[in-house]
Amino acid sequence: MLKEIARSGDGSFLAVLKTFGNRQAEGMLSFPRPGVTLALDFPNHGERTHRLFRSLDAIVREAGGALYPAKDARMPRDLFEAGYPRLGEFLPYRDPGIRSALSRRLLES
Repeated sequence: MLKEIARSGDGSFLAVLKTFGNRQAEGMLSFPRPGVTLALDFPNHGERTHRLFRSLDAIVREAGGALYPAKDARMPRDLFEAGYPRLGEFLPYRDPGIRSALSRRLLES
C-alpha cells in the first residue's frame, strides 16, 4: 500500500496503525477482526485521488481485508460485500424505513 501511495505522488496527512486481538467479533457487521488496520486520510484531488483509492481497494480485496464503513465515504459495493461476509445474515434485521446515504450506496440497487 505504501509503495502504491508513493507511486501516486499523493500522501496521507494522517496515518494510524493498530493491531487487533485474535478474537473474532460476534457482530454481523463488526469491523474489528484479527489482524492489523491502517487508517489513512487523504486530501481529495478528484480523479487522481479516486484512481489511487481504486488501486488501494484492489490491495485490500486481494488481502481479504475490509474498509471501515463508519470512516468511509466512497467504498465500492463489491468491496463492502466481500469484506462483510455476514451481510446477508444482517439484512433481514434492517429497518426499510431508515435510510442513509451509506445504506443507499452500499445496499440498494
